[in-house]
Amino acid sequence: METYPPASMARQDNTRLDFKKKLMLEINHITLENRIDEHELHQLFWECTLRCNLHCRHCGSDCRTLSERDDMPLEDFLKVLDEIKLHQDPGKVMVITTGGEPMMRRDLALCGKEISQRGFVWGMVSNGMTLTPTRLNEFVDNGLQSIAVSFDGFEDDHNWMRGNPTSYKNVLVAVEGLKQHPSLTWDVITCVNQRNIHYLPQFREFLISLGIRRWRLFTVFPFGRAAHDPELKLSNEQFVEMLEFIKQTRLQGRIRADYGCDGFLGPYEGEVRNHYYSCSAGINVASVLADGAISGCLSIRSDYHQGNIYHDSFWEVWQNKFQVYRDRRWMKTDQCADCKMWRYCQGNGFHLRDGDGKLTVCQYNMIQNAH
Repeated sequence: METYPPASMARQDNTRLDFKKKLMLEINHITLENRIDEHELHQLFWECTLRCNLHCRHCGSDCRTLSERDDMPLEDFLKVLDEIKLHQDPGKVMVITTGGEPMMRRDLALCGKEISQRGFVWGMVSNGMTLTPTRLNEFVDNGLQSIAVSFDGFEDDHNWMRGNPTSYKNVLVAVEGLKQHPSLTWDVITCVNQRNIHYLPQFREFLISLGIRRWRLFTVFPFGRAAHDPELKLSNEQFVEMLEFIKQTRLQGRIRADYGCDGFLGPYEGEVRNHYYSCSAGINVASVLADGAISGCLSIRSDYHQGNIYHDSFWEVWQNKFQVYRDRRWMKTDQCADCKMWRYCQGNGFHLRDGDGKLTVCQYNMIQNAH
């Protein structure tokens, strides 16, 4: 049975940053400053629908099968892309269709075709519920280049998370279909929680046996349905256990495992994902929400929306607003005020701030306080 150092031992060994890690964090900080100055758009999320065919426990959008808001018409979003194309090489921008569940749109293949024909890179985030080989073939034929599919554990726990007794079996179908497209970049995403953290090594072996090569793990932040669900929240010790697991899995090299992008990890920077931490929301990442709102990423509260495509120019907003995202000195309060990691963390993930600007989760503190 695979074992990892106790959280207390991991913490004791890793609270200090060695010279190499400090140097890399400094380089990353300088790079971030340059990225902020240039704020070149790299990813654009399109919340193309609020409808969904599942009822996931951790959903931040509280999506439902019949949404009160109609899907955004394709032509409205294409005006945004046409505007971006006037100012920036579309080949450097990935447009990610998400929701809700994007596959609830019957015209999704057409959406992808129009995105691709304009020269943008088309990606998708899906729960995999209806990702049959036929539909996948249609998407690939219309330009799909990247897709991420949710896969949250073995059958009982996956279905518990997704609120549907057939979700697990449908994801297995989706994975088999994805393997038939070697030119497609894809991974599976797992929400680590109280129910699945204990068998991550066994689940890793299962994913490898399925032929999965990329695996992203993330933890829930306390908004939406997840705010009051204790089974979704890891203890400090469990959080460190998960990071140790990812670190060792990466060293093995049998499957590429990465922790999600949502937090500064101090001693684990450079060890559990392929990049050093920075929150790119409003710097290289933007979103167009179902109601037309322009934001940094889809997980950020509406308090920080910067405009709306129905009465603002997207490009003017991208170029001349987003100051609250690009100058984060206003975040240097409360627990961040005297933190020695501020220079490298810059207030942590923007989506972890509530409407009043308070930080709700600090992964660095979780690591430091594990015992």
